[in-house]
Amino acid sequence: MLTFKRFFILAVTALFTVSAAMGQRSDREMSIEESYLQESIELMIIRETARSESMDQKLIALEYIAEAIDRGNTGTEIKQALEFLSIEGTVNQTRENGRLVNNFPTVRRQAAKYLGQLGTDEAKTALFRVCMAENEPMVLQEAVKSLGDIGLNENNETVRVIAWVVSRFDVHNPDNLLALSAVDAFDKLSKSGGTMDPNAVQLLVRIADGNYVRPVQERARQVLMDMRGVSR
Repeated sequence: MLTFKRFFILAVTALFTVSAAMGQRSDREMSIEESYLQESIELMIIRETARSESMDQKLIALEYIAEAIDRGNTGTEIKQALEFLSIEGTVNQTRENGRLVNNFPTVRRQAAKYLGQLGTDEAKTALFRVCMAENEPMVLQEAVKSLGDIGLNENNETVRVIAWVVSRFDVHNPDNLLALSAVDAFDKLSKSGGTMDPNAVQLLVRIADGNYVRPVQERARQVLMDMRGVSR
């Protein structure tokens, strides 16, 4: 039986072999077949490391994903790996003797960040799912930021999701970084769409007058003023 460790060694060896072959062909362009083989091996490694039980392997997968996105690879395999990693330990749970053993907030946070870099409608939907399932403020902070970066807000659905997320913490456990991420996202969405849902305005007012540090309050007041100018 091919263990994960053995598979990983073989896959990396194959990738290095292809890379070496490419280096030997520095005097001419890489063929389509070589390029396709290299990408296929990389995607195979991403898929398998993302589904490993080890947090370290999942973080390695995210490093490979970041490199792939930087090269413009935002295909189905990348999207599926990020969707899987973004709900690792929330929706996708592994338990041993009743104990959750795959709760990796750092992994989910990085996955949420890279979903924002994909910038697609599918990535937005995946981030909505993160927002609905997540309880860690640091993950939600990244998810909200990514939603603002993507900038898609059909029927104000993105605004409503962000407002709901921050409202969960606003009364009993206000989080300054989460609130700031929401304020910045509202600013981007209002400038890109020109209109804003009342939920956003109400939340901005609560942040401006609520139990948050002064810089966050002032940022919320500034965005409210800017939104008045946009709406005129």
